Amino acid sequence: MRVLIIRHGDPYYPTDSLTEKGQREAKLLSDRLVKENITHAYVSPLGRAKLTAAPTLERLGMEATELEWLREFPAFLEEEFAYKIRMFSQKVRCPWNMPPQIWADVPGISDADGWRDAPFYRDGRIQARYDLVCRGWDDLLAEHGYTREGSVYRIADGWEEKHETIALFCHLGLGTALLSHIMHLSLTAIWHTLFMPTSSVTTVFMERHLDDIPYAHARLISVGDISHLYAGGEPMSTSGLLTDSIL
Repeated sequence: MRVLIIRHGDPYYPTDSLTEKGQREAKLLSDRLVKENITHAYVSPLGRAKLTAAPTLERLGMEATELEWLREFPAFLEEEFAYKIRMFSQKVRCPWNMPPQIWADVPGISDADGWRDAPFYRDGRIQARYDLVCRGWDDLLAEHGYTREGSVYRIADGWEEKHETIALFCHLGLGTALLSHIMHLSLTAIWHTLFMPTSSVTTVFMERHLDDIPYAHARLISVGDISHLYAGGEPMSTSGLLTDSIL
């Protein structure tokens, strides 16, 4: 089974929609996704994700299932630490935009579970939302025959033969949080070291190693792929980065 984690197109946040560029991205994305043999589609309840999915769903004649846990990560850093980032724009209160001098040297921050004890997560909102997302992912995979046991997944009898491809239309913070859970790596480290451009496709493959043992684990095939934009002559958006240009 493959899972495609797809970030929405270039956003216009005031109306939770897409810019003209985002609409072009969604069209180019659909040119790619119609060839991916998608069997199931799931979408965030937010408008920018739905608008990104719409061209693909229309061409495939499919409907997407809306999942509440796919909405963008809503939590922000607690007010106690606002003073540390006053010299920066308000944007950095977003938990995946913290300046490195605040988080990089915190003890345990790069541990798979140690990040939970960081002082800027003390009020528990980040951890609670992350756990909700993790349960949502695990429950979804269980519906498709892969039940999580520790860091691996038990495959239901005969399920691999279905050759499913699942598409998740979602968001940057949410998508990188999923990768943290999938790879059992620090949420903070993943949030601050991986980037998914708008309309990008991240591919996860559920790989079985031995024919006689019904277990699989998730392998990343690609992260943040925007080859469909290059093919269509559309430049990458820097939405979600703290810089407006990339060399």
